Amino acid sequence: MPHARQHAHQHALTRTRERRHRLANEAARLMAESGMRDYHQAKLKAAERLGIHDDASLPRNSEIEDALREYQRLFQRDGAEGLRLRREAALRALEFFAAFEPRLVGPVLDGTADARSPVALHLHSDDPDAVARFLEQHHIPAESRSRRIRLDRERNDDYPVWLFSAEDLAIDLTVLPGTVLRQAPLSGVDERPMRRASAVQLRELLAEAEIAEFERDA
Repeated sequence: MPHARQHAHQHALTRTRERRHRLANEAARLMAESGMRDYHQAKLKAAERLGIHDDASLPRNSEIEDALREYQRLFQRDGAEGLRLRREAALRALEFFAAFEPRLVGPVLDGTADARSPVALHLHSDDPDAVARFLEQHHIPAESRSRRIRLDRERNDDYPVWLFSAEDLAIDLTVLPGTVLRQAPLSGVDERPMRRASAVQLRELLAEAEIAEFERDA
């Protein structure tokens, strides 16, 4: 009997892993094809479509992100050129906002950007109005919003956001205190410190991608 219970338990774990894999792939497909960026919404919609309703089978956001990257690699290979163009535009934006010690974040950095993804930057200033004045001085019309950011597991707050278009791309600026440079805010994907890139780091990333592309074509 103990052996039978162990076998049944192992079988149940295998089935749960298979369902998690199926759900992650379906959620990734939904995100890739619809432009949806909400991982929680994508996994719930995938579960509804596949008729899987137990919480144990719901994949982690990081699993969906991995599946999304693989889906784009297999089925949206032409997206590589769009990603490169967005990263090059992000580099110019990082240089333009250099006074605010900017960092690139989000899909353009992590490689899951699609045609709807904005270039998202974190700017840093202890004067919350400094970015607004900078935009006005350079005659850049921008829409003002706010966004809730988790600085760590105990602290979260709303911070100013500025949205505008440049080079036919959406630019998304979040203005954070200067102290946040020492510790990245938590990612909404995996609750770990958010991946960020300075202009120097993004140049290195672009160079690495160019070398990898050259080696693939050689």
